[in-house]
Amino acid sequence: MSPEAATLDDEIHRRFLLLPAGTAADRSTVLRRMVREMAPLLTPEDVVRTVERIEARVGGLGPVAPLLDDPSISDILVNGTGSVWVERNGELECTAITVDVATVEHLIERIIAPLGRRADRSSPLVDARLPDGSRVHAVVPPVAVDGPCLTIRRFGVRPIGLDEFAAPAEARYLTDAVADRANIVVSGGTGAGKTTLLNALAGLLPADERIVTIEDAAELRLPGVHVVRLESQPALGVDIGTLVRNALRMRPDRIVVGECRGTEAFDMLQAMNTGHDGSLSTLHANTPADALRRLEAMVLIDGSALPLRAVRELIDHAIDLVVQVRRTEGRRRVVHEIARVVGGTPRIETVTPESGSWTR
Repeated sequence: MSPEAATLDDEIHRRFLLLPAGTAADRSTVLRRMVREMAPLLTPEDVVRTVERIEARVGGLGPVAPLLDDPSISDILVNGTGSVWVERNGELECTAITVDVATVEHLIERIIAPLGRRADRSSPLVDARLPDGSRVHAVVPPVAVDGPCLTIRRFGVRPIGLDEFAAPAEARYLTDAVADRANIVVSGGTGAGKTTLLNALAGLLPADERIVTIEDAAELRLPGVHVVRLESQPALGVDIGTLVRNALRMRPDRIVVGECRGTEAFDMLQAMNTGHDGSLSTLHANTPADALRRLEAMVLIDGSALPLRAVRELIDHAIDLVVQVRRTEGRRRVVHEIARVVGGTPRIETVTPESGSWTR
């Protein structure tokens, strides 16, 4: 955008905000008239583009709004002031869009205010989601030293099938495991595709079963007709662990926990051990063995007073499979390893789906 166009946008935006409140009902017409009055030499195409930019400021997400319409973009990264970055087709890329502090603060406020949340010095970290399901994380000063930061993880409009993650033999193996009510943990690094694979696995669940999903930010989209979606609200004292404990009272056939990252690990393992076979979850870990060690650590940190041997037995009886996902050099997300949890230690045993089908 040229400096002249930016100045025009700023001035029309300022004047529009000074108009009576009822003007918003006919916003497009009013903005078109204002643009023609202030810039009569603009072509009809430029008038339309100017009105769209200002409407994005007034009622949308301002300069980042066009990025949300681009299906090739998975993440939008606003690092304080300056350029906006995106992840496009698995690669980070600096866009031509630049923002200042006031714009970023306005974006954060527009996203979180309707949710009854705030981002300020007393509450500098906030998680939220957009109406389309995209996940939003905001950090403001004094935690963010160089200005407010905004990260938007786009919600994939097109569901990703299991066959896009796994080879045919792996897909059949996992499909059989889900049908046989195996408890499955999806493990991987940041951006490896854990939630996307979880969504694909959850999409295999029988449509007539009662499924309760539990997430920090509701991203899962299950096709069943009997799905109850729960979302944590830390500001209200409702965390993932609280939701897992309450889900047990809701007569679920299966529980799907979007991500296990803390004290809820013990509650999740308890649920898997008390008649809720076929439950699913994800966690951050570099290997299946690391995933089990992380689960051990999370349960021990919970202060459950269980000795390590008892924790390991709990994990052994609760988890059937750990599915490791990663990105390839071509940035494609794939199933890297399928591992069974065996023995009382417990230990990991890599399986090769080509050699046979899933069996308990």
